[in-house]
Amino acid sequence: MVNIFKKIIMTLLSEIKKRGLFITILMNLSHLIGITRGLFYKVLYFRNINSTFFSLQANSKIEVFNKKAKITMGKFVFIRKNASIRIDFDGVLQIGNNVFINDNCNINCVNRITIGKNTKIAPNVCINDHDHNYKKNTTDHLIRGEVTIGENVWVGSNVVILRDTHIGDNVVVAAGSVVKGTIPSNTIFLNKRETELKPYKGKEKVVQFSI
Repeated sequence: MVNIFKKIIMTLLSEIKKRGLFITILMNLSHLIGITRGLFYKVLYFRNINSTFFSLQANSKIEVFNKKAKITMGKFVFIRKNASIRIDFDGVLQIGNNVFINDNCNINCVNRITIGKNTKIAPNVCINDHDHNYKKNTTDHLIRGEVTIGENVWVGSNVVILRDTHIGDNVVVAAGSVVKGTIPSNTIFLNKRETELKPYKGKEKVVQFSI
């Protein structure tokens, strides 16, 4: 606990030097509100959430729908605005130290999702460890899997991470990607996409290019 407060003080002094006192006060007031909201959810789900202090900013929420569900958060987890974390059944969600989750992210866990330390998640990312069983060939309406995101991973904006995905350490996931399967460590992952420009007047040729 002493080390945590020491780090906070050192960070504040550094921010004052870079940003100025007034801006630093405003910014950290927002952080204080986020930490207060985090404490509220920690108390609300005291049997389900195991954590130290974490920041949960405006309109972000945690929903736990089963007494068996567990959330573990490491130190200095920061969750920005309008994020939604939902966990059900006997799901286990583990978030490591110094993880940053940006605006409008959705994490839906019914089995197991692990996010390694120092990972940064950009806005509008969706992470699911399950699919709906549209074939209805079992009594369970869900098909359950796992998602593992390694340490020091950067997940770009608008990424969708599907069940049974394992992302190694130091991976960069390009914006707009749909991820499923195993991604080796120390790689850049992107979906190859082709764009077509189809004229609606005249007889011009279709132009294709890859991004």
